[in-house]
Amino acid sequence: MRKNLMVLLLLLCVNIKWAKADEGMWLPYLLGQQTYNDMVKRGLKLTKDQLYSINKASLKDAIVIFGGGCTGEIVSNEGLIFTNHHCGYGAIAAASTVAHNYLKNGFYAKNKQEEIPSSQLSVQFLVRVDDVTKQMEETLKDLSGAERVQKEQQAYSDIISKATANTGYEGRVVPMFKGNQYLLFVYERYKDIRLVGTPPESVGKFGGDTDNWEWPRHTGDFSIFRVYAGKDGKPAPYSAENVPLKPKHFLPVSIKGVKENDYAMIFGYPGGTNRYETSYGIKLKTAIENPSLVNLRDVRLKAMMEQMIKDPAVKLQLASSYASIANYWKFFDGETKQLKLHHVLEDKQQQEAAFAKWAQGKPEFSNILSEYEAAYKAWTPYTKHRVYLTEGILGSPLAAYAGTLMAVEKALVTPGAAKNAAAQAIEAAEKARTAFLEGENKPSDQKILAATCRMFYTDIPKDQQPVGFYDALKNKFGSLDDENTYRLWAASLMTNTLLLDDAKWKAFVANPDAVTLQNDPVFAYASTFIKNYTGKYLPLYTQFNLKVNDLGREYLKGNMQMQPNANRYPDANFTMRVSYGQVKPYSPRDAVFYDYVTTMKGVLEKYVPGDYEFDLPENYADLYKKKDFGQYKDAKRNDVVVGFITTNDITGGNSGSPVINANGELIGLAFDGNYEALSHKIQFDSEYNRTICVDVRYVLWCIEKLGGAKNIVNELKLIK
Repeated sequence: MRKNLMVLLLLLCVNIKWAKADEGMWLPYLLGQQTYNDMVKRGLKLTKDQLYSINKASLKDAIVIFGGGCTGEIVSNEGLIFTNHHCGYGAIAAASTVAHNYLKNGFYAKNKQEEIPSSQLSVQFLVRVDDVTKQMEETLKDLSGAERVQKEQQAYSDIISKATANTGYEGRVVPMFKGNQYLLFVYERYKDIRLVGTPPESVGKFGGDTDNWEWPRHTGDFSIFRVYAGKDGKPAPYSAENVPLKPKHFLPVSIKGVKENDYAMIFGYPGGTNRYETSYGIKLKTAIENPSLVNLRDVRLKAMMEQMIKDPAVKLQLASSYASIANYWKFFDGETKQLKLHHVLEDKQQQEAAFAKWAQGKPEFSNILSEYEAAYKAWTPYTKHRVYLTEGILGSPLAAYAGTLMAVEKALVTPGAAKNAAAQAIEAAEKARTAFLEGENKPSDQKILAATCRMFYTDIPKDQQPVGFYDALKNKFGSLDDENTYRLWAASLMTNTLLLDDAKWKAFVANPDAVTLQNDPVFAYASTFIKNYTGKYLPLYTQFNLKVNDLGREYLKGNMQMQPNANRYPDANFTMRVSYGQVKPYSPRDAVFYDYVTTMKGVLEKYVPGDYEFDLPENYADLYKKKDFGQYKDAKRNDVVVGFITTNDITGGNSGSPVINANGELIGLAFDGNYEALSHKIQFDSEYNRTICVDVRYVLWCIEKLGGAKNIVNELKLIK
């Protein structure tokens, strides 16, 4: 009795992982009554079936996976899609040339014939979700480690094949609660996606890296696409004969505006959280993983930016890659600071203390935490090595491409390999080289090569470095403590590699042999570091991951038994979720108050003509001075609201997600989180967490007034 009382007191005193106010990325398919009742209490006017149904049209039918990692929403009965500018960024850049620079100047199709096909995009609609936990548990009973993973993958394949046979659908089995539940998600993919509109980059990316993850925000982060289908409404490859998709459901667009405490709901595909992480994982992340990644990306970004500001063509060439690297460079820096500021490590340690008390005398759970500690202790000495390989050595696009050629080497040297193995590997390498060269900027890559090679030497223990590599570099190019040594080495690589020499490459492709490839200086560099890691440290990392995955599943299982009535949600894993909250201001620190909206007045206050991050289109200021706001003016502020913030729980992957009011109408697009809550992947902060959204009225003002594309607005169902 005394022991049970001690456990109860510990549970009451610590921040045990159940959903707090506004926290939670809930599965619409499994929306519990407790959660739904709270949504209604906050203001929701829709039924459960209006949120998610497989038998009739519902909100889920208007939400799509956009591309490979974003969310989009259908906003018209002709398949029009709204998403973020940064989600469409790659497709916009690919459609652009120096002569027709849609990324810089913007673009709006005045009719469907002007819409631009994108070969790199697809969208996926969720068809249904099935719980396959019972089937998986029967297959995986009592299994762990590599054997469990192998059986798990085979079971996934069997379930998906059976569920999608003769349908044209795609399926993915996704573990929930770290493998304590399994769900099958069935999707229909459409591949004929066309660019309809985008604001100029100076609007769509206004504020750049300076404002990234920050509030107040004034970014018009939107782009517009359309999904096309065959005449039968089914997915079809691109064809001029295809027609706009007639969706099951599309979102009406409300231009009534937002008020403080308004209900806000976000549907989308959040990419990943680790809310059930242990203190051991947090310690590793804040001490080694994040700082290493930030330092390496900082070097890469500076090298790229140095070239981008010199030449518009280079800016266009590197824009998408730079944006991708920069986004999470700032995130991981902020995440570390916020995890420390909010004492998340200490919170997790208190949770673990409560679990340890509860687990005493329970053999299934009593050793979990000590085994966690041992696993992290064994892997920690090699953690930085792995980050420095993936983000440093292979942070060079040239080295990364060279690393992929190890498949060619394997095909050439493997005894008894299939006769066509080398030909197939060469063909794949040819295609990959073409794509690589399109994005390759030699001056920036040369600096990245030099800097990251030097950082590996200075920051990674000498006994973990490839044997003989740095000695050879020293003998040929000079002192390893001299920055110029690495500059000379990198220049030599760029000059002598066959990977950048079309004539040498063609000769190699015509008569491929392993020795020629192995003697190439860039291939030798990349493969030396990769083989050093895969031979010595990858087995340790694999062992670490397998152990931690098994422990995580059992730890969460124990927590679920310890707190059987807690209202839990699974970690984000790029499956459809819904979160709900309110439009609210916040105070990030003493004497500072942030309102819940920003306006065009604030855009002009930040405007710096010609600036890389804070420039504006030529006609923007004139339109503002004329107060040409049309039907998008906010009466209270006599201005157009640009952005607003809500208390919703989101993460990466939610980019482009619709922000929906209590009636199921679109009011904005989610595009970012705030710096003060960058610990959100690990722990939600109910006081400071805010989702940053572009107001749909600003989106429509940019389309109609700034872009002159009233035809797009006319296609929408406006709620006034």
